[in-house]
Amino acid sequence: QVQLVESGGGLVQPGGSLRLSCAASGFTLDYYVIAWFRQAPGKEREGVSCIIGTDGRTYDADSVKGRFTISRDVAKNTVYLQMNSLKPEDTAVYYCAAGQGVRATMYPLDEYSMDNWGKGTLVTVSS
Repeated sequence: QVQLVESGGGLVQPGGSLRLSCAASGFTLDYYVIAWFRQAPGKEREGVSCIIGTDGRTYDADSVKGRFTISRDVAKNTVYLQMNSLKPEDTAVYYCAAGQGVRATMYPLDEYSMDNWGKGTLVTVSS
């Protein structure tokens, strides 16, 4: 059974940092695309960062490029999202998602490419 569990959210001041974790079970990271999405109140869900399981390539949305970094620990079957220089507009519920196949590899930041989702973790950036 595929399961994704996010952790690490919380309240942080503007300019601060947080690291989110996504613990995966029921599958190995090597064969999946793992992506972080976020959804702010009243807004659509947005793809943030992703990592391609087969070769470790990563992609970031323009809104977070240079500030967020996705990584993985294969031994722990866990994916991380290091978030630096946080802004109030980064406030959202952050979700971890997993997808397989050609569509997920070609469109890894498209929520419709993902098959499995975690329940999310709330990140609030406020002074």
